[in-house]
Amino acid sequence: MYWQKIDRLESIPSPALLVDPQKISANIDQMILTAGKNFKERLRPHLKTHKMSRVTQLQIDKGINKFKAATISEAKMAAKLEAKDILLAYQPVGPNIQKLGNLIKNFPESSFATIVDNINSAQAIASKIGNVSNPVRLFIDINCGMNRTGIPFNERLNQLHEWIDKESGITLAGLHVYDGHLHQPVLEIRKNAVMEIDNSIKNFLRIKQVPEVIVGGSPTFGLWAKLTEWNLSPGTVMLWDAGYARSFPDLDFSIASCLLTRVISRPEKNLICVDLGHKSVAAENPIHDRVFFPELNEYQIMGQSEEHLMIKTSNSDKYTPGHLLLGFPKHICPTVALHDHAYIISDNMASTETWAVNAIKRI
Repeated sequence: MYWQKIDRLESIPSPALLVDPQKISANIDQMILTAGKNFKERLRPHLKTHKMSRVTQLQIDKGINKFKAATISEAKMAAKLEAKDILLAYQPVGPNIQKLGNLIKNFPESSFATIVDNINSAQAIASKIGNVSNPVRLFIDINCGMNRTGIPFNERLNQLHEWIDKESGITLAGLHVYDGHLHQPVLEIRKNAVMEIDNSIKNFLRIKQVPEVIVGGSPTFGLWAKLTEWNLSPGTVMLWDAGYARSFPDLDFSIASCLLTRVISRPEKNLICVDLGHKSVAAENPIHDRVFFPELNEYQIMGQSEEHLMIKTSNSDKYTPGHLLLGFPKHICPTVALHDHAYIISDNMASTETWAVNAIKRI
């Protein structure tokens, strides 16, 4: 699961984000294989995991030209690469409505869409950037159990559907159904949860028609690919991470990114400190479950601050200041967002070449 020894790491300053383009390319190929022969129509990968033009271009080169973005910056990155279809899958409010309008105006070669889950937001978009000759495409965001955003399958959904359908300056593009709460390690349990959502969507489509349905995060998109003909929006599969690799052995993706860190101190017996603080690896998970160090074998993470990570290990004598370690984040997406570039690994050899994380900003 984890990377083997990487040569020539000494020239790379730490902490650093590392990516392996060969592994990324293989993950894209696996994503395409999972989506099937109609992958060009079905795949709408999420940009929020990698936020890199070079990774986006790899996908475009393989025939993928529809994308999903969480931020204006990610959507703009894809537009600069002349991506044909870009969904801002984050309901715009306040000034971000006009920023979306600016993208539509400034990048006419790309078709943009966004999501809404209530009539007020749809009205705001229609009044501020609606265009009768080029209507703003709106996907209705469905709450299928995650309880973060979206509207459930009920009468309010019918009302929103009807309102968008009648309003000028906007047009109904479809349903956006993100099932990010489905993380069941047991495949059969995860499949049953997907089928329950599938039934709800099909019941709705018996009474209402929509042009497109987008389903599935990374843990479930393979199930959706087999179960339906709908469109798919995995994201983490591009880089994969220790958390998903551990939880979903049924998914055939490789970890394509990790962190380089160095021991900077041995403050006392059996304790080392490395330069991997909150500002280098996502701190959303419990401290023992944020990053993994295969080389250390038995160890315990004792504490973390902005620039430091303290590790208890009985083998501390082996790890003098300057010693290199590879750390594998549990969650790669928010970890990438802490770095403005990634160093390239090729054939198990480090390079000083970097790829910019150029959609790191939100707007």
